[in-house]
Amino acid sequence: MDAAKPVTPRYPPRLNPSESDDLAQAVKNWALAHGLTIRPLPSVVPDDVDPQGLLAINVPVTLFPSPFPRQCFDQARSAQQTYNELYAAISRDEEFLAGAVEEVRDGDEFTSNLWNVHLRVKKEGYTQNLSLGLFRSDYLVHQDLSGNETQQIKQVEFNTIASSFGGLSAQTTLLHKFLSTSEYPLLEQPIAPESLMLPENDSVRGLAAGIRAAFDAYGDSELGLERCILFVVQDGERNVFDQRHLEYALNNTPEPVRVFRIPFSKLLDHTSIAQTPKRQLLYHLPRNRSKTFEASVVYLRAGYGPSDYPDQRAWEARYHLERSAAIKCPTVLSQVAGTKKVQQILASPRPANGPSALGRFIPDDAPLTAQVRRTFTNIYPMDTSEAGLKARQFALDPELCLNYVLKPQREGGGNNHYREDIPTFLEKTPESHWGAFILMELITPPKQENIILRNGKLEEGGVICELGIYGTCLWNQSTGQLLRNEEAGYLLRTKGDTSNEGGVAAGYGCMDSCALV
Repeated sequence: MDAAKPVTPRYPPRLNPSESDDLAQAVKNWALAHGLTIRPLPSVVPDDVDPQGLLAINVPVTLFPSPFPRQCFDQARSAQQTYNELYAAISRDEEFLAGAVEEVRDGDEFTSNLWNVHLRVKKEGYTQNLSLGLFRSDYLVHQDLSGNETQQIKQVEFNTIASSFGGLSAQTTLLHKFLSTSEYPLLEQPIAPESLMLPENDSVRGLAAGIRAAFDAYGDSELGLERCILFVVQDGERNVFDQRHLEYALNNTPEPVRVFRIPFSKLLDHTSIAQTPKRQLLYHLPRNRSKTFEASVVYLRAGYGPSDYPDQRAWEARYHLERSAAIKCPTVLSQVAGTKKVQQILASPRPANGPSALGRFIPDDAPLTAQVRRTFTNIYPMDTSEAGLKARQFALDPELCLNYVLKPQREGGGNNHYREDIPTFLEKTPESHWGAFILMELITPPKQENIILRNGKLEEGGVICELGIYGTCLWNQSTGQLLRNEEAGYLLRTKGDTSNEGGVAAGYGCMDSCALV
């Protein structure tokens, strides 16, 4: 495909000061009116100024939807159901996951502890065969600069836990559609509404439907209790409104579902496990302990990083959930399947004889498998294998390292080491721990510009856009039967082209939506 062309002679158009002020005000008002919001960072509003947590601000967001190649957008969407099926299959392959964990065990205590939770429950015996995945596959557009400047989608990572921003992404699409009819045509360099191809985004509906499917599949309470869904969240969660959109969607149906939010740190205080063979998870309403509900589904928006497990009690809470009859999103096995080590193994080149690592789970020669494989970029282990030793040479070379990013086994952003920082980091890290990382070749996205409204201020300049495609999958862990497998909308996150990290809640990136070109 040719390089993306702007949707106007200059996109986004140059704004005069009055237009900038008016457009920023329109965005702030719409965002606050429609829940495109986040709790402010203490650096923006100190805790002593807002001790009761009353305030919310608009989430960082672009003033204009960013151009995105239609072919790449369609390629990412069309691969999602195959990715859902792939990761459901990986979560069922204990032997494969055990091997992946073993390869990173030295230097990655967190992943080892997750695996130990699985082993404890396995010894006791699992009581719930159904697993729910709310997945997100993240991509950058890679522009081949060697000659013809063709563009293709390349996967950054696959998220199996706390795949966030589904609630805010749908609202961002609606914001840009509103601006396209109300504000953009009035600019000195106007943009006609029909010139912007803004795809529909049903991420809230799609993700909520996945949770509801698991709730229904759980069945009626054998204890005669009202059933509920638990959203397990972090203490002091700033991205609360993103999560609330999913909760409200579950409630806004002909048969509303009761949803409760519970901090990860309070799980052992407010839940218990029934003394039955099924081990139902019981939720005791904190404000009225006489009211008890049976949790059919546990949706984890916490527990994806070491900071959520400050002590052994936190690990006991995760074990407590895992051994219960509630349908988990995700299970420990699904979370381990989302590690970077698994991504690296899947992306390994197919050997001359025999199946590839990817072919262990989906047919090597199927067209849909080829579609998934085309999204892979070059990823290397950092162990002492032939490929690992080659990667170590890349990582330690002051020139070659500029083409790579070093990643640990984490989701959530902010954990990576880029370019010239890689050799310095490795020199400070025991060599026995290097195998806990993977080395990924950097993806080179095309250059483009936008304007970001962040904390009331406008930032204009070069940006990089990262596309995430959501998927929902419900499967039987014992039989492999897929009860649900759907693509569920998209997320576009944008950051300044000088920033390595792209986390919105962390203050690096912002919300965006696609203008297909």
